[in-house]
This record gives sequence, structure tokens and C-alpha cells, in this order.
Amino acid sequence: MAVRIEHTVTAGTFSLDGGSWQVENNVWLLGDDEQCVLVDAPHAAGPIRELIGDRALRAIVCTHAHDDHITAARELAEGYRAPVLLHPADEVLWRQTYPSFEFTPLSSGETLTIGDVELQVLHTPGHSPGAVSLYVPALGTVFTGDTLFAGGPGATGRSFSDFGTIVDSIRDRLLTLPPATVVHTGHGESTSIGAEAPHLAGWIARGH
Repeated sequence: MAVRIEHTVTAGTFSLDGGSWQVENNVWLLGDDEQCVLVDAPHAAGPIRELIGDRALRAIVCTHAHDDHITAARELAEGYRAPVLLHPADEVLWRQTYPSFEFTPLSSGETLTIGDVELQVLHTPGHSPGAVSLYVPALGTVFTGDTLFAGGPGATGRSFSDFGTIVDSIRDRLLTLPPATVVHTGHGESTSIGAEAPHLAGWIARGH
């Protein structure tokens, strides 16, 4: 059975540094008719359960640990007996939401498999220290979380973020992917590597 990408959107709040904002988050699922991998677990578990259906959830992969991307992680992990995978550099953010619930460390260069499809873990810090992107060569897709959006890098104006670092991550780890690679983001519309690459010089200039 062919692995496919499925999508829904959930809404809720993002809170950090004493502020709180209403946001809508993309939820991405890779799988076939029997099993799947979830990319991020934002806000409420209900809509995500509907997306999963009666399939086996093999893992919840968090692109980073801002609360709007992990609010439903524990409920889903316990309900489906699935591990939560997160880069350990984001533990400081994870603990703000889950002081005692443990995640499984995710490392740069690690490869995850669902069906006959591989997901390559790319460490893309900047939006947060442990932000990762998931490149799926067989599907011509990369899931970038809040590292790269249609139109530019993710926000870096809050704690544990850095603009220069996110631009380096995009330049060195994302814009080196084939131009036709579809970019599925944590919020908003999808884009492509080819569409975003011409803007790199402008992003660098903004940081100086």
C-alpha cells in the first residue's frame, strides 16, 4: 500500500514569554491504510484522532516543542501507545508544557520509516534550539514546522530563538534540497524549495 500525506488544521493558543496568541496549526500525517506517523500534535486530540482513524500510530514526531505543536502529544501518545520523538535541544521548551512526561530523543541524520518510505531528520535550529525538518525524498516533500514558511523564515523574536541561526539552517539544510521539493509548513500554505530560494539574500540582509 502506498504511503500518502494527509492533512488537517487545528486551532488554539501559543503561549511563551508571558504572552498568548490565537493560532491555527497544520497537522500532517504520513501513512497507508494500516499505519501512520504524525508530524506535530497541536491543540486538541479529537481532530487528530479523526485523521488517524483506526490505523496504528507508530510515532508522534515533533518539529519543535512550542506548546502549540505539542499540546495533544501526551494524550495521543498514551492513547495509541506511540513514542513522542523530539530533538533534545528543545527539552527546555518541552518542560514548560510537560514537566514530567518523557519524550524519545531524536537526532540529526536519523532516519524514520513508515511503510516503504523514509523520513530523514534534519536539525534546523533557529526558531527553537531543537527544531527539526523531516525530508521525505520518495514523496518529494519536506515538513519544516516553523523553520520555513511560504514567504520566509519562522519567527525568531522570542526566547530560545535566533534569526542568524534560522537563516543558516534554511540555507545549509533546506535550500540544498531539490527545487521541486514541496514544503509543508507548521502554519499556513505550503510552498516549494524553488519558490523560497530566491529570497535568501533578502533574509540575510534583514539580519544585518
